[in-house]
Amino acid sequence: MTDTYIFQSPVGVLTLSADERAVTGLSFTPDASPDSFCMGKKHSDILYEAYSELREYFDGKRRVFNVPVETGGTPFQRSVWHALCEIPYGETRSYKDIAARIGKPLAARAVGQANNRNPVMIIVPCHRVIGSGGELTGYASGVYVKKFLLELEKGAQAQP
Repeated sequence: MTDTYIFQSPVGVLTLSADERAVTGLSFTPDASPDSFCMGKKHSDILYEAYSELREYFDGKRRVFNVPVETGGTPFQRSVWHALCEIPYGETRSYKDIAARIGKPLAARAVGQANNRNPVMIIVPCHRVIGSGGELTGYASGVYVKKFLLELEKGAQAQP
């Protein structure tokens, strides 16, 4: 059974989904109105843990997510998403870097497509992937969100 929670974040309204074992989705929901997390419905422990970790992330207090994640996807997509999780907080890599990391040095465009299909944005940090020249290239939720997340991480790194 899938449990979902819609909430307001600093980057907009997000929908968080989880089953009894893992987070299965995190995405923008621009047309939804956020609920109150405590409005009568008991959410799963996994969903509550993921929401708590995301709040800590947005507050600049969390650099690594520990909540279990289940992304599904093809073997290639899963290899890309795994490589994204290896990018340290506050750092970036290019699509070309990720392609080389997964042993497919000519697959930079396919890496971009896998990034676009990432079902668990932020937790699987596709926002940390940029163009080879350092430019902020496409982001499924908008380049302004990517910029916000990267600046959030840079700012939190600068704090003592």
